[in-house]
Amino acid sequence: MSIAPHRLLGFAFASADLLMEVGPGEKITFAVGAAATLVGEAERSLIGHCWRDFVDPRDQELIEAVFVGVEGGARQGPVIARLVGAAPGGAAAFALSACKLPQNDGLISCALTRAAAPSIGAGEGGLHDRHSFETVTKSLFETARATGQDLELAFVEMAGLKGVEDGLPADQQAQLKARLAGALRAQSHGGAAAARLDEERFALVRATGENPDALTGRLSRLMGLVAEIGQVKFAARSLPLKGDVAPSQIVRAIRYALDDFIRDGMEGAPALSLQDAVSQSVRLTLEKADALGSAVAERRFNLVYQPVVSLKTGDLHHHEVLVRFGDDASPFPMIRMAEELDLIEGLDFAIAERAVGELTADPKLKLAVNVSGRTIISPSFPAAMKALIGGKKALKGRLVFEITESAAIEDLALADRHIQALRALGCTVCLDDFGAGAASLAYLQQLSLDMVKIDGRYIRELQHGGRESTFIRHLVSMCAELSVQTLAEMVETTAAEEAVRRAGVDYAQGYLYGAPAARPGPAANRTGPVAARRVGAVEGWG
Repeated sequence: MSIAPHRLLGFAFASADLLMEVGPGEKITFAVGAAATLVGEAERSLIGHCWRDFVDPRDQELIEAVFVGVEGGARQGPVIARLVGAAPGGAAAFALSACKLPQNDGLISCALTRAAAPSIGAGEGGLHDRHSFETVTKSLFETARATGQDLELAFVEMAGLKGVEDGLPADQQAQLKARLAGALRAQSHGGAAAARLDEERFALVRATGENPDALTGRLSRLMGLVAEIGQVKFAARSLPLKGDVAPSQIVRAIRYALDDFIRDGMEGAPALSLQDAVSQSVRLTLEKADALGSAVAERRFNLVYQPVVSLKTGDLHHHEVLVRFGDDASPFPMIRMAEELDLIEGLDFAIAERAVGELTADPKLKLAVNVSGRTIISPSFPAAMKALIGGKKALKGRLVFEITESAAIEDLALADRHIQALRALGCTVCLDDFGAGAASLAYLQQLSLDMVKIDGRYIRELQHGGRESTFIRHLVSMCAELSVQTLAEMVETTAAEEAVRRAGVDYAQGYLYGAPAARPGPAANRTGPVAARRVGAVEGWG
């Protein structure tokens, strides 16, 4: 039975707003449909234009990877990309599917549909980092289970990639990274579910049904446009995102699978299903929980101390106390695990106990210790602190509690009552990493605090002006009206110091003044408010 062309066109428009073909030189050779609602022009005016004229530069590598990846008769996509500029009343982005029919002289047939702007990663080329990818994967798993989609978590290893990147000039290195991001995103669900886990390991969520070897072959071909990529060895494996896994367990399964791949790569023994990943994760977590619980109970951890200075006088103000387990690596994974296993209150108390011992031994010290958002609302925490420091008049004004946002504060009214109990004991209370979490403004509004520590990502960009400078100036002004002091973290250069001073910030912390050390010491090379000092690496978790 023959099907009339108008009927085929009707079927196409049932699922798309605009149909077009792309030919040699990336030129649009045919267009029909609601072009005006997508790109603000009639379809006839599109013909002869390069498709790049309408696609946001940040997503051009993605669309190019889709077009390069189309193979005889097989559809690529859909992926979501942003438009250069939304037409009045038009869409901010579009979903694109493409195919190349053998009998169509090499033209690429495309179907475009209006779409909301994608939630892409903040990394290079729109790739997610490890933590945002966990959130994306969990969300896609829940959607897939509700809609019946079959998705998988694919792991890709590119052995030798770092050597290739390091050997390229800066401009070619940037080209390679952009090409890599576009290629990975083009193979991911919606073009927005790919992550760079480390220098040579990647992950993405995609539809099931294709052998991992086909994925690596396509990635190799897409990346092969950069000649040096021939030195890289591609490998992949996948984990189906389906099974009878409770919502509370899915993050555990995803986290275990990612940890396993980051640690062992393709040489590890991968989980074969989500249920398998959950089982292996539970076993490993119980082992770690036992070890962490023993370390806390037996006080088998180290403390290091980093100076905080007054920007008004240049004098040392206090030291922040940072915990380390066994080595000098970031303790963030252990902190996160302690929160998940309800061990964080014991750890917070143990650190505070050690700090009080230091303050008692040296009456000149002033120390700041971290308190988790979970600990600050614990019913037993105020009483424990009163028993530890109550009645010790020599400690008044010398102990600072920094409330971290690594775990959300679920009851702000209760947290504020506990904060006031700490302040009544003569302690100062600071909100750590302000600006890093979505709840920061709510915290500042509902908690009576003495100090706010500004998240380091704003400080690093502050000296360049722009939005970060505006944000910090308004924050400092708002805090001043509330009688709340401000502290800038990750101050690593004299230029950054001068920028935060101009913004009116009260205190500063960072490698400019000294790295975390085994004993509290003076700020490095302080000779005045604008003294030159050595610059170090990035701060550890604090």
